[in-house]
Amino acid sequence: MRVGSTKTLTIIDQMSNLGYTFRAKQLLILNSGNSRIKRQCPAKNMADSQLIQKSQLSELLDNDQYLKIPELGELITATVISIKGREVRLDINGLTTGVVRGRELFNDGGACGNIKKGDKVDATVIDLENENGEMELSFRFAGNKKTWEEMRDQFQKNETVEVKVTDANKGGLIVKLGHITGFLPVSQLSPENYPRVNGGDKVKILEKLKDFVGKKIRVHILDLNTEDEKLIVSEKTIWEEEQKNVISKISMSDIIEGTVTALADFGAFVKFLPKGVTDPSGALEGLVHISEIAWQRIDHPKDLLKVGQTIKAEIIGIDGSKIFLSMKKLKSDPWAGVEEKYKIGDIVEGTVLKTNPFGLFVELDEDIHGLAHVSELSDDPIDNTSKVAKSGERLKFKIVSIEPKEHRLGLSLKAMNEKPKKEKKVAEETKEETENKEVKE
Repeated sequence: MRVGSTKTLTIIDQMSNLGYTFRAKQLLILNSGNSRIKRQCPAKNMADSQLIQKSQLSELLDNDQYLKIPELGELITATVISIKGREVRLDINGLTTGVVRGRELFNDGGACGNIKKGDKVDATVIDLENENGEMELSFRFAGNKKTWEEMRDQFQKNETVEVKVTDANKGGLIVKLGHITGFLPVSQLSPENYPRVNGGDKVKILEKLKDFVGKKIRVHILDLNTEDEKLIVSEKTIWEEEQKNVISKISMSDIIEGTVTALADFGAFVKFLPKGVTDPSGALEGLVHISEIAWQRIDHPKDLLKVGQTIKAEIIGIDGSKIFLSMKKLKSDPWAGVEEKYKIGDIVEGTVLKTNPFGLFVELDEDIHGLAHVSELSDDPIDNTSKVAKSGERLKFKIVSIEPKEHRLGLSLKAMNEKPKKEKKVAEETKEETENKEVKE
């Protein structure tokens, strides 16, 4: 075992004065906390001055900072004492010499070629003693371990860090924090960067995500696991923190005016400024669900809205940073007076909006839509409703049910072909008489 620091040499000098052998010195260095070893070390007769020196030696041996032996896997700081070829030798607190060689000279950032004699460097213990009696060390593991320790500290302090996007998949973005690879899920993107794609088309989502490759994004560390080397980050948490002060300025039932920023099959996104806020950076974004756009049924928000359109809406929900809006609440419910406008048994004309396996959606007027169920289209079995009617076609229907609270109105096509009860009864009686006459003959 090599020794070299001033502190250790001081101990050894005092041991020499006390008459210890070199092997005894090694035992003391390696087993400073072991009183049994101390007792085994031989000593000469000592004068009073030597007893004082021994007392001083004991104090030195009892001080862990001088004789702490690194453990396997421990991250240590050592001093470069020589650089030769693909080997770098380090002094480990004067207790022993370590060597870094071969592939262990490289970390994920490349070769450690800029170090020089006398530099303090970090290394990880990967073997307590090699074939030369030296401690085997690694810059590669040290750099990785130190980075994870730094990230854990950033995670605990909820610090903002910057990552670089290196790739994308359907689930999110592959990012680099230093030389550590992490993942930014789609759900953790800020509203501004969230890929809004009609129908949730995964191919189109991936295309939008690939636009981020090469860009840098500010994130929080959401989760990390050093053992599995798992790193998950979030951009949305930063956005949520920045929005807290602005969100506090809005309340339920507030009426807002904003601009439609995006349309999806499930609703429309609207950006708006809270009352009293004039700085565009303080804008918020809410969602008008498709069911809150209009009282009547619509297939897609684009049927009534377009990007860039200015609309008014009422705030109907606030959940953290999520804001839910309603356009239809600003209009009176047309179904409230539907029974005054339409009656069961009325014959009405309507436009077929859409055909489905379960029936036809029919527009009676701008606000009231009805459903002609497949069972009300014909007395004969129907395997395809599009054979009965096409979208845009105008037909006459009979109203068979009205449910104002549920916003439902039932229509029937087959009832249009039914004869009135009186005519039906006469026809049945005539048929019966004819059949009886035929039997008698």
